[in-house]
Amino acid sequence: MAKSKADEKILSYNDVVLRRSDLDILNGRNYLNDRIIEFYFSYLSSLFPSEDIVLVPPSIAFWIKECPDPASLKDFMEPFHFSLMKLILLPISDNSNVCMAEGGSHWSLLAFDRNSNMFVHHDSSSGCMNEYHSKQVYKVTLPYTASNANYEECPNTPKQVNGYDCGMYVLAIARVICEWYASSGTQDDADTLWFSRLEQVSPSAVSEMRKDILGLIKGLMAAPKSVA
Repeated sequence: MAKSKADEKILSYNDVVLRRSDLDILNGRNYLNDRIIEFYFSYLSSLFPSEDIVLVPPSIAFWIKECPDPASLKDFMEPFHFSLMKLILLPISDNSNVCMAEGGSHWSLLAFDRNSNMFVHHDSSSGCMNEYHSKQVYKVTLPYTASNANYEECPNTPKQVNGYDCGMYVLAIARVICEWYASSGTQDDADTLWFSRLEQVSPSAVSEMRKDILGLIKGLMAAPKSVA
């Protein structure tokens, strides 16, 4: 049986494969899926290369949260070297069903900064919908960071104004944090972190960023040897 057009592979970028349906998601007012978030995290890793930063793919963050036996995660976590990282970014989903791929209806971002010894949760919903899920990831991840870092809900996280842009806010805030770290992250006051830069993440900026990511993917598609 022939593959549907939506499943057509359009781009291989690092270890991420995008399909035609991912373009459709970015073209409209749609909730982002795992692949788009993983793609942009991979792009940020290339844009801001550092041995001190790890941007964790959504599937990995999900398994950290939902693994029925957290003690068995040691070998799974080892390749990420969390104990050596100065900055860790983890996308948080409200999906709790391990049998449902790409389930859930809300994204947020959990960031670990070693200099301040803090895990900071950014949730763009007005009611901080993912607090429970974020704290679960924090509790499981903490021992692997070789720290006693505290957990904080960021009070001035920019808020989305619709029901579908949560994933875009994750990507926009992740970029702000990467830019902050690349420019002055190790020098800034540990109490302020990247918070003052969050004003860059406005509804209009997020809307433009959706278009920019779509343009980025199309540009990579047009580049030689971009399609596997």
